[in-house]
Amino acid sequence: MATAPAPRLLTADELAAMPDNGHVYELSRGMLVCMSPTSYSPGRVGGRLMLKIFAFVDDHNLGDYGSAETGFRLRSDPDTVRAPDAWFVRAERIPAGEEIVGFFPGPPDLAVEILSPSDRFNDVMAKVRDYLDADTPLVWALDPASRMTAIFRPGQPVRFLDADGVLDGEDVLPGFTLPLGEIFR
Repeated sequence: MATAPAPRLLTADELAAMPDNGHVYELSRGMLVCMSPTSYSPGRVGGRLMLKIFAFVDDHNLGDYGSAETGFRLRSDPDTVRAPDAWFVRAERIPAGEEIVGFFPGPPDLAVEILSPSDRFNDVMAKVRDYLDADTPLVWALDPASRMTAIFRPGQPVRFLDADGVLDGEDVLPGFTLPLGEIFR
C-alpha cells in the first residue's frame, strides 16, 4: 500500500515572500493557514477593544501595538507565524533605533483573538496554544456571540468572564481595566 508523501512545510521567510493575493495567511508548524475576513459584530467588538488598549498604551508610553496584519514568529523548525487580531509588545522588547523587518521575532506580550461565527473552536485553541507555547504572558479570546471572554496565562487554568466582567491587564498592561459591557454593547 502506497502512502501519500508528507506535505511540504513552508518557512517564515517563504510566507513573507508570498505575493499579495488579497488573503492573509499564517503558518502553523510549517502548514499554511488561510485566514478569512471577520464579520461585522466581531469586527466592531475588536475595534472597540483595540481603541481602548491602544489609547492606554499611548497614554502610558508602554510599547507598540497593532492589529491582525502583523505576524509574530512564535517557533522555528517547523515555523509558526501567527497574527493576533490585536496585540501589544512592551517597549523594552522592541529593538531601539532599528526597524524590524519581516515578522516580529517572538511572541507578543498580549495576544487578542476575537471569535467570528465561522471560527472553529479547535482552530482558535490551536492559536491560543501556539501563543502560550511561545511564552505569550497573556491571551484574551473574546466571543461576541456568547459575550464571554476566556483569559489564558502560561501554566495557569483558563478563566472566564461574562459581559458583566472586567478585563484586567494584570502585569502585562498594569493599570488597564475595561468593563466588557463597554465593548459587547
